[in-house]
Amino acid sequence: MSSNVLTLYAGPAGADGQGQAQVANMVSFSNASGPAPSAVYVERDLPPGGTPAYLAARRAGVRSFALWADDRRRERVATVTTLSADGGVAKFQVLGAHGEFIGTLTREKAFRGRALRTRWTVHQSGGWEAVGLKGRIVWWWMWWLLLPFMTAVLVMSVFDSVPGNEGGLARAPRRIRWRANGQVPLEFRSKGDKLHVYAPGVDWRLAAAMIALLRSFHVGAWDSVKK
Repeated sequence: MSSNVLTLYAGPAGADGQGQAQVANMVSFSNASGPAPSAVYVERDLPPGGTPAYLAARRAGVRSFALWADDRRRERVATVTTLSADGGVAKFQVLGAHGEFIGTLTREKAFRGRALRTRWTVHQSGGWEAVGLKGRIVWWWMWWLLLPFMTAVLVMSVFDSVPGNEGGLARAPRRIRWRANGQVPLEFRSKGDKLHVYAPGVDWRLAAAMIALLRSFHVGAWDSVKK
């Protein structure tokens, strides 16, 4: 099955030759033959109060991002804001460059929403909607059964420096397959932290917002830095 693969690369903050801060985090697209670009740049959209206020709000599930066409912020292509975040359920809105509605992304935390696993709902403007659950149920059962041995596995993983290692059994299942009308338009694969877009009708800005949000809820989240 062919797909456009989105990958978020989180890099250190840098500056251009004139000392202007550049956007460090980039979402790349493997297939730019359609409307999608080869890459967009994503950064936190800081509220009044700056970084401390953002970090305080994110603990409750709040997120706000800006997506740029280049790393010097010359053209904003999309904005992600939080509509609500309460009781383990957070709903986000994705808007285009001119404020047009693109879609919503809803995260329901495990045991707090409507499922035992974290549930992500993607709704695109026009009525298209897909639901995905974090991790396959069989792998979650295995993970819980092996939980008493997880401490030893975690210690071993610290000394495992093989590039691309995902932490083995120490890392909880993270794969997500979204389903809509019997189809799978989106899939997040934990190996490589990549989002695969299978359906041609998925707005690339919505997909870029999705990978940025997913990675913001992972260990070592790109948007959790203190500077």
